[in-house]
Amino acid sequence: MAVITADPVTDAPSITRSPGFWHGVVQRICRDPVALIALSIIVLLVAIALFAPYLAPHDPTKANVIRRLRPIGTPGHWLGTDELGRDMLSRLIYGTRLSLIMGVVPVPIAFVIGSTIGIIAGYAGGLTNTLIMRTVDVFYAFPSVLLAVALSGALGSGLANAMVSLTVVFIPQIARIAESVTTQVRGLDYVDAARASGARAPTIISVHILGNVLGPIFVFATSLISVSMILASGLSFLGLGARPPDAEWGLMLNTLRTAIYVNPLVAALPGVMIFITSISFNLFSDGLRSAMDVKS
Repeated sequence: MAVITADPVTDAPSITRSPGFWHGVVQRICRDPVALIALSIIVLLVAIALFAPYLAPHDPTKANVIRRLRPIGTPGHWLGTDELGRDMLSRLIYGTRLSLIMGVVPVPIAFVIGSTIGIIAGYAGGLTNTLIMRTVDVFYAFPSVLLAVALSGALGSGLANAMVSLTVVFIPQIARIAESVTTQVRGLDYVDAARASGARAPTIISVHILGNVLGPIFVFATSLISVSMILASGLSFLGLGARPPDAEWGLMLNTLRTAIYVNPLVAALPGVMIFITSISFNLFSDGLRSAMDVKS
């Protein structure tokens, strides 16, 4: 629920989200079984990543060529072994860490930078808006996959460079959403009243605009996590992200691609994990968007 309050400095009205609104969002999410299941899977994956040393039955980097490509159900290796005889269960558990870091970390960084750029452009308008958004459009014009590969190739392989590339990919997308919603809010009566009362731009943005635009931007940003997971795995698959012998799902897909005809079930396991993780983030994002849509 949105309530109108008065700014103690400018005495101008400001629309903020009451605690009842967020309580209603939580209630609507709790009534959405799909969102709850997706959230449960995400929490489980985070727990697996945090407690990987205690959950993994074997050293994920210890090779044993004698036991290479053992099938699922092998005693002592319940999910089989990879092309070097390393335990697949242990590598999938440890791979959760790198895959989540590469897939999730770029999104909040892009959220902060993209939101700042978009809000400034949306509030300033005019020539400032044109200069900022046309610069953003240069990056936005490239497909996400192509831009991520090009930036990673230019910066070089490695986890840090891959995350920088993904961050740059998502900044223009978030900036466009931030600029759009800020432009809409900027024209509302309470913002005009604050401006007429003499409030400065930083005060208007922080007090009257941020609370009303961050919600839609945040929901959009959460939907990018699933895309980020897939792009991050793709970069590792191409050799532009994680490096051997690191356990990362995309890199594991690359190293197991030659074993798909020998042991296809084992070779498909990293892809299954990527799919489950990305679809969970996507479904939870959809549930969060529906829960925050008061009109629906």
